Amino acid sequence: MPVSRPALQPALALTFNAFVWGCSWWPFRQLEALGLHPLWATALIYAVAVAVILALRPRALGQLLGTPVLWLLVLAAGTTNAAFNWAVTVGDVVRVVLLFYLMPLWAVLLARLLLHEALTRLAALRVLLALAGAAIVLWPPGGGALPLPRTLPDWLGLLGGFSFALNNVLLRREAHRPEEGRALAMFGGGMLVAGALAIALGAAGRVAPLPAPAPAWLLGAATLALLFLAGNLALQYGAARLPANVTAVVMLTEILFASVSALLLGGGALSPSLLAGGALILLAALLAAAGPAASG
Repeated sequence: MPVSRPALQPALALTFNAFVWGCSWWPFRQLEALGLHPLWATALIYAVAVAVILALRPRALGQLLGTPVLWLLVLAAGTTNAAFNWAVTVGDVVRVVLLFYLMPLWAVLLARLLLHEALTRLAALRVLLALAGAAIVLWPPGGGALPLPRTLPDWLGLLGGFSFALNNVLLRREAHRPEEGRALAMFGGGMLVAGALAIALGAAGRVAPLPAPAPAWLLGAATLALLFLAGNLALQYGAARLPANVTAVVMLTEILFASVSALLLGGGALSPSLLAGGALILLAALLAAAGPAASG
């Protein structure tokens, strides 16, 4: 049966957002080659987004300042963006994205803790699948050691996925808040957390300082900021017009875009363990998107 136009357009909008995020590793690496660390790039990109939101919805600032709980969203969203963008810039893109998409595991635990949702059998199955997939992905090639994260990109991928799950749970819990206040919290988080980390790690000599303004990296950062803004608008358009489970399934195309672009452009490599572990992680994510029964 052909897809109807009312359903096709939101699905294409969601796919565009997944494409932007799945392929964002490449421009971040180009910016790093120009001397702009991904933390600085993230802070600058989201500063542009914050400026646009404040220009169009100035009351969002008052909503954020007057709602302390939204600052948890600032922290969660900011950590997500800082960790993910840094990880895909310095690590194997396919591996990082798979570890990031352990979200079904974290979502079940956080929904139980913060939303008091029951732990159903299907939710427990998702946890087991995600854990098994993570163990296969993280298992050292030579064996004989525990399947634990061992590199900075591994840790950042896991942290990004956890904070994104927390971000989504907080969005569900605070869904009654004005949309512009929540949007400012998320974009402001990307600016504040990444900026604070860049300053702190820069002072410790772990991150290169912000380079002198140059047309190449300024134009690249501005272009990426516009792409992220367009992707976010596409996400809001699509998610508002499709069932949540359909949205979740379409967004999983980010894994496809990230993997294919990484293989074509030299950002990652496939191995039997990545394929096997990734299949289990993807299955867990698909079960999470299966419908209301999978939300517990």
